Amino acid sequence: MARQYRVNERITSPQVRVIGDDGSQLGVMTVAQAISMAHDQDVDLVEVAPNSDPPVCRLLDYGKLRYLTAKKDRESKKGQKSTELREVRFRPNIGSHDLESKTRKVRELIKDGSKVKLTVRFRGREAAHQQLGLAVLKRVADDLRDEVRLEKPPSLEGRALYMILLPTPQKPDKPGEKAEPANEKPEAAAPTQESVPEPTEQKVEEPADAKA
Repeated sequence: MARQYRVNERITSPQVRVIGDDGSQLGVMTVAQAISMAHDQDVDLVEVAPNSDPPVCRLLDYGKLRYLTAKKDRESKKGQKSTELREVRFRPNIGSHDLESKTRKVRELIKDGSKVKLTVRFRGREAAHQQLGLAVLKRVADDLRDEVRLEKPPSLEGRALYMILLPTPQKPDKPGEKAEPANEKPEAAAPTQESVPEPTEQKVEEPADAKA
């Protein structure tokens, strides 16, 4: 939100310290004198430091100030991109084609700057085969190892196994730095099959009716 200023007759202090449009110190005077001076120069009296004693005001074009302030706010927001948590769900017995398709979806979300929650849901007797779900998560993490880093290792949440991946920060190239050979893989800060740990919680018990 753009900063709000008191301008001209809205300034409540009886005395103010005035700065000219060129930055010169014009001294302390009554607010009426300062407003009159602003009108003579066809500018506004803008209170820029209300907490000073006396408050500091500046002679300037308030319309131009608002425009420049709004422009600065817009430019600062352009560089900001909130990290959104997105979820992609898998089945423990997912086929290779569907797995590749969902892995591409995860890659798209990562490239968009989102962090991604990968969830494998178990149904019925599938809960007794959590290693299948872990293998799915490991496969995705390994395929994306050069593009992601691990925020949350595989963990159980009810009847689901999940982990969270984040985009790998991009490091700017340094002058004189040699590019890595195309046939060599860079060290991955992201999870690999070896670096993805086992689930951190206890296994989900198979329902009693499923054992019958």
